[in-house]
Parts: sequence; structure tokens; C-alpha cells
Amino acid sequence: MSTIHLNGFLFAVSITFSIITLFPEMFTALNYGVVGRAINNDVVKLHLINPRDYSSDKNRRVDERPYGGGPGMVMMAEPLSAAIKEAKKHNSLAKTILLTPQGKLLNQEKVNLLIKNQYIILVVGRYEGVDERLLSEDIDEELSIGDYVLSGGELAAMVLIDSMVRLLPNVLGDSNSSLQDSFMDGLLDCPHYTRPEYFNGQKVPDVLLNGNHKEIFKWRLQQKLGRTFLRRPDLLKGRKLTTDEQSLLDEFLNLEN
Repeated sequence: MSTIHLNGFLFAVSITFSIITLFPEMFTALNYGVVGRAINNDVVKLHLINPRDYSSDKNRRVDERPYGGGPGMVMMAEPLSAAIKEAKKHNSLAKTILLTPQGKLLNQEKVNLLIKNQYIILVVGRYEGVDERLLSEDIDEELSIGDYVLSGGELAAMVLIDSMVRLLPNVLGDSNSSLQDSFMDGLLDCPHYTRPEYFNGQKVPDVLLNGNHKEIFKWRLQQKLGRTFLRRPDLLKGRKLTTDEQSLLDEFLNLEN
């Protein structure tokens, strides 16, 4: 079985990422933490492909000056297209994503959709970008991790990989951990506390100590609604709150005032 339903979400059981990058050595950073454990357990596989290996130039060149003039260099379509074809040998139907500042902004909703794919090809941009003709021929989707510019897409690719891998079943210590993250239900996460009960004169909220799971759930939902309203009100736009949710939010705001 390549996918599984878990708490209303559809997940791939494992994922293979083929990453087309000029700097494959940068991805050693993924050998640590959650992603590193997933790689060690064969839940995640990484195939690193350098487009220089597919350049027809004797010096393995993959960039050229842009037609029409202007600063910087542009990545050539030919070596990138050849690298994508090599990556598709693992799976001809793999989804191919270009990391670029011009792409659609990555969010949790998009991650939840991407996690259904068992094979993903990530094309890492550099310089002024890639030849536009590559987009229509070989790219399924363009994604950005924010409205700013990096020197290259390697860090963006690692952000995307990390956000997806943590959703895979049995990757985190508790299978419900990722389902309670910020944005999974469209809201920011609630505050969290651990031992000791007192720290610098501040006490853990009583509701978290009484063992009443119904009250704890209600408090956490209220905190999520309130925190989202205060910090990211844009997330609540277009979201129709239930009567209970609206009451919890109103109570939170009254306490704040």
C-alpha cells in the first residue's frame, strides 16, 4: 500500500525525493533530526542529481547570459530537462516542482496535498532563474517559501521536504503530533507547558492540571482561536466559526481586554 488514511488525511507511506541541484552537498543537513531518522528507516529516500552531469558543454556549464541583455545568468533548459528525465526513471509520473520566488506560496494546505505523492522531483533554481521554456515542458508546479529572495532554492527545497516528512506515519514519536501543529486545522497552535509547574513565578494554567480532558480540549481550542485572531487574523477571514467557537473567541477577547 502506497498511501494510508489517518485521522481524515491521506498520506503517502514513504516518499522518494529526486533533487536536481548544483550543490548536492548542501543536503547533508537533512541527515539530522526527524528527516534524518526517516532516511535511516527507509521511509524517505533522497536522489541527488547535479545538472552539470547532463551538460553538453565540455566545462559542464549550465548557465548562460539572458537574451535581450541584463544582469546575471540564466540556467539553461537542456541540462535541467535531461536531469529531470533521469529523475523520472524512478517513476515516470513523479510530480515535478520548481522552487522559485515566483511560485505559489507554500502553506500547510499545499503540504497536506503534496504528501499524497510517493515520488516528487524538486528542481532547485539558481542565478536569475531558469529558461522559461523549461516550465512549459517539464515543470508541473512552481512553489515559493516566502516573499523574499535567496541565493538559490536549496534551502527552500529542504523546508519543503521537512514540512512533508514530518507528516508521514510513524516518523514522529506520536502519530498525532503533526496533526496538532499550527495550520493543520487552519489555526495557530495553542500554548504548551511542561514541568516544573512553577517557573519564575509563573504557574501552569489550572485547567491543564485537573485531568478533565473535555475542559482541556475546550481551553486549547479557545487559545488557538484567540492566538490566531491576535497574531494572524488573515487566517480567520473566510472561515465560518461555529456558535461554540465564536463564544470561545468572544470570551478570550473579553479576558484579554
